[in-house]
Amino acid sequence: MTDHVTTHQAADDARNEDILIYLNGQLLPKERAVVSVYDSGFMLGDGVWEGLRLYNGTWAFMDEHLNRLFEAAKAVDIDIGMDRIAVVQALRDTQAANGMQSDAHARLMVTRGIKIRPFQHPDLSQSGPTFTIIMEHSKPSLPRGIRLATVPHMRGLPMTQDPKLNSHSKLNCILACIAAQKAGADEALMLDVHGFVNTTNACNFFIVREGAVWTSTGDYCMNGITRQKVIDLCRAHDIPVFERNFSLVDTYGAQEAFLTGTFGAQTPVIEIDGRPIGDGDMGPVTRRIRGLYQDLIAQVCA
Repeated sequence: MTDHVTTHQAADDARNEDILIYLNGQLLPKERAVVSVYDSGFMLGDGVWEGLRLYNGTWAFMDEHLNRLFEAAKAVDIDIGMDRIAVVQALRDTQAANGMQSDAHARLMVTRGIKIRPFQHPDLSQSGPTFTIIMEHSKPSLPRGIRLATVPHMRGLPMTQDPKLNSHSKLNCILACIAAQKAGADEALMLDVHGFVNTTNACNFFIVREGAVWTSTGDYCMNGITRQKVIDLCRAHDIPVFERNFSLVDTYGAQEAFLTGTFGAQTPVIEIDGRPIGDGDMGPVTRRIRGLYQDLIAQVCA
């Protein structure tokens, strides 16, 4: 199978060739928005990031996203070098410079900065952080649902690399995605350390069984903002929802499955390990949740 799609598949947009990128206080064209090979993010994946979506001139759930960014930076002991007001201003300046009002995606990235020597120790990063915002015109364009394959790679224990961190070190998830593609799928379904279904390499994972929505306990996956919004919407609209341990057997027997993330919101899954899920399209519960989420976006981004 070669017709791979991804959960971040977007329509081509020629305007992205001329975007301006925020880099340490400057707005630069792509070809000039470069960092040193000594930057700790390039050299070691030493950094954290956050993604936001722009709807109707408003960055959806910006407070939650910035909370997560600052918490992650604190957890890995990186001083962003800007307070929250300055980060918001940088985001809005980049938006204005690119003339974006909707269907845009921003990736905020903070690394420990440039090292004086090419080695691991954080004290070798002495010039302050590197702060970047990449903002693109980005409208999801998915020709079909996602096909998943279960892989041996796990989202592990928090004392190794906490899966709740949006870190630049994504090699584990990249290897999981490669394994899934080698198996003929689009992306990877990853188990937790106990063998229960957990998450994918890029998104949070849900199934629907007999009208009820199931997702993992959240102990070993990204603390997804869209994930939590879906759980909250289910509870508010009398859709049974459970954060629980469940197995691949439970998953294969699901009537629906979907992924959640900032970019795609709710993305249907149509196949897992060669087993069809549903009828090859977005199921009725997923469709209802997607409608509720769109209503929420319209409310908060009016």
